[in-house]
Amino acid sequence: MTNLSEGVGYVEDTDNRGKKKSLKNRQKLKKSVWVEWKKSFRKNWELYLLLTPVILYFLIFHYFPLYGLQIAFKDFIASKGIMGSPWVGFKHFERFFDSYYFWRLIKNTLGIGIFTLAVSFPVPIILALMLNEIKSLRYKKFVQTVIYAPHFLSTVVVVGMLLLFLKTDGLVNQIIQLFGGSPIDFITEPAWFKSLYVFSDVWQTMGWSSIIYIAALAAVDPAQHEAAMIDGASKFQRIIHINIPAIMPTIVILFILNAGSVMAVGFEKVYLMQNDLNMSTSDVISTFVYRSGILEAQYSFSAAVGLFNSLINFIMLIMVNQIAKKVNETSLW
Repeated sequence: MTNLSEGVGYVEDTDNRGKKKSLKNRQKLKKSVWVEWKKSFRKNWELYLLLTPVILYFLIFHYFPLYGLQIAFKDFIASKGIMGSPWVGFKHFERFFDSYYFWRLIKNTLGIGIFTLAVSFPVPIILALMLNEIKSLRYKKFVQTVIYAPHFLSTVVVVGMLLLFLKTDGLVNQIIQLFGGSPIDFITEPAWFKSLYVFSDVWQTMGWSSIIYIAALAAVDPAQHEAAMIDGASKFQRIIHINIPAIMPTIVILFILNAGSVMAVGFEKVYLMQNDLNMSTSDVISTFVYRSGILEAQYSFSAAVGLFNSLINFIMLIMVNQIAKKVNETSLW
């Protein structure tokens, strides 16, 4: 019995010493990390100072407002404040899921988001590959200036141009009538809304979005192209086997980011293009949140709908990132 108790005591003593040792190691590690950070701060304090406005921006406008998300789970009463309002749990989420507009909003938001991703994502890549093959520097700069210009137009101006060109007596309908066709009311026809939204977005953003791909193509080693030309590879083959693999990590990262915001269909453009006649295809979650929260003052309900939309985007970002990590070994984390 004595030997057994001594053995048990020895084991417990060993465990205690092991725990103390691991605790000391963790404390040493924390101290070393803190010391290294202080050294880095003293050495690069100017860079940290430059980073301060960015950190403050995200804290003030992106993280501090998260405190107000709790109204999605409450019946918010302005006179009582956020903390004083009664807790109702998932009441507003259930109301949204059971509402008449739920499936229409999901279908329209996903439809526009996926359509935009499918069309507007590959166009800048193709454009960058084409621009990269232009040998005349003067002509290349001219083309770049022309395709970059729409990016600097405001959403209001772009929608105004659409309304001007596509109205029943506008330029497009005049050309249609010139060839013997009947005028089409593009703005009020529900079937045309998604196409007008997506292709006008492509026209406005394709030049600016191609910049990052052009920058990635500039890093391609010219020796690879020279070797491929010696081996008899055509220009198309060099694009497929040299240029595209070189920018593939950039393509994957940007695709993940775009896929993670597929439900974040912009409010401004949809709202400006929206009218009572095309509501069946133009009504999306962002416009529904605006109507519910701002016009009808249903703050808790609109916060719940917005939070649901953000959660769907977050889940899609995680899923696409994991798929990309397995397939291409390139991911955000």
